[in-house]
Amino acid sequence: MRPLLRRLALALILTAGTTSLLPAAALAEKTFHRGIGPAPGTIDPHKADVIQEAMVIYDLFEGLMSLDDRGEPRDALAERHEVSADGLTYIFHLRANARFSDGSPVTAEDVIFSYRRLANPANASPYAYFVWPMVNGLEVTTGRKPPSELGVEAVDPRTVRIRLSQPAGYFLGQVSHQAMSVVQKANVEKFGAEFTRPGNLVSSGAYVLAEAVPQTHYKLVRNPHYYDAGQVKIDTVFLHITENSETEFKQYRAGELDVTFSLPLSQLASVRRELPDALKPTPMFATLYLAFNLQHEPWSSNPKLREALSLALDRETIAHKVMDPLVRPAFTFVPPDSVPGYTAPLPSWSKPTQAERDARAKALLAEAGYGPGGKPLPPVEILYATNENNRRILIAVAAMWKQKLGLEVNLANQESRVVADIAQNHSFKDLVFYGWIGDYTDPNTFLKIVRSDVPLQNYASFASADYDRLLDEANAATDPARRLATLARAESIFTESHAVATVIHLTRFRLVNPKVKGWVPNPRDHYPSRFLDIAR
Repeated sequence: MRPLLRRLALALILTAGTTSLLPAAALAEKTFHRGIGPAPGTIDPHKADVIQEAMVIYDLFEGLMSLDDRGEPRDALAERHEVSADGLTYIFHLRANARFSDGSPVTAEDVIFSYRRLANPANASPYAYFVWPMVNGLEVTTGRKPPSELGVEAVDPRTVRIRLSQPAGYFLGQVSHQAMSVVQKANVEKFGAEFTRPGNLVSSGAYVLAEAVPQTHYKLVRNPHYYDAGQVKIDTVFLHITENSETEFKQYRAGELDVTFSLPLSQLASVRRELPDALKPTPMFATLYLAFNLQHEPWSSNPKLREALSLALDRETIAHKVMDPLVRPAFTFVPPDSVPGYTAPLPSWSKPTQAERDARAKALLAEAGYGPGGKPLPPVEILYATNENNRRILIAVAAMWKQKLGLEVNLANQESRVVADIAQNHSFKDLVFYGWIGDYTDPNTFLKIVRSDVPLQNYASFASADYDRLLDEANAATDPARRLATLARAESIFTESHAVATVIHLTRFRLVNPKVKGWVPNPRDHYPSRFLDIAR
């Protein structure tokens, strides 16, 4: 049989029983293999708080709003929404065909249950503060009022009304976040903490959880009941867990991954030569920083010591030479030029040259009572998530502190999820190296995590009544310009405190196989699989 006839015969066999003749390739399943880095600790949307967890959750769940192909908010389970003129009432209209993966309709009661679950202090959600703008939000999360009094209600089975206690221009950004995903009330009540297991989980997003192999992968398959199932092009998604970026790089080169989570910088030069079409450098809405544990001495009572260490960091060298010329040094907590209308305030200590900062660091060390003629500096420990690029940065930090200040540094690495847990419990000895990726395009997403009343994400335990007051004042303002200016004043208080030492604004380097279509690099680094495709 000639090759053309053989292919036609195969297509006829594969399409037997159908009314159309389709090429065999069109019937082949599309499978996507993506690296997500270290293992998630949970895929419960109301308890997750690291990016690896979010990457799984955005494929499995949606909220009233979710993310589009550029990482920006879009209507999701709700087909539309309205906001009152005073900014205090939000009405969301659920899609008539919004269904869970078991085929049952998504109802307003499921939304209410999800928001109350997020707010309930018994669940200790790191994102519980997302409900604070809502009526009684703060009181519910602190246990002063029951979840039933949260400002969310059903107008009818397909209409949700949310009432805010004050305007919050960033609120829709929060509604699109994975923390405000909608879970099925009956599913969670039936299985409790086990509801996220394969076979138990009823999802609200484009995919269903088929497998979860610890430390290996998650397998997701298309949700046939998803309201936009006809537009989902990839049938099966494998999300691969890899702690080591070198291992992940080898998996990509072997054809085992279509997309990597990151790329070891040691491979960057060769990748630029050999795989230029696959390299996707993405400047992110993100800051990597060193947080001092202000619950421990000598950090809590010695701001001059913290400032000395911060000033001795040559951020330009770390960004451009230790990392890559595309990486930006971080002098502000909110990445500059990232939010329209917001100017991240450069702190006073950033304006001198690095040589002048080094001289000031040595003087501050002496004023703090350490160094020549003072107390010997005890070695400090930096806790960090196991990652070659993290280690690369911290070796440079340790060398700078040793050379300039005579400080010995011990580097302690743990799995990413373990580091997050230790940081949330404030049980690290001296410093933790961590990063924050903005949850929505607003300064509030950075500034709110260092409020005194957000303990789970305020790793440094920074506390300032003036700072909290300015954030409250800013987010109650209805004039956008005034709001952003007030937020900038708050950021100045934080950066001048040296509760953290900012290091770089992250640029993510990863490999994306050119056959992956629909990948649009975006500052929030989110790429829901439902918007992607695999070319034949």
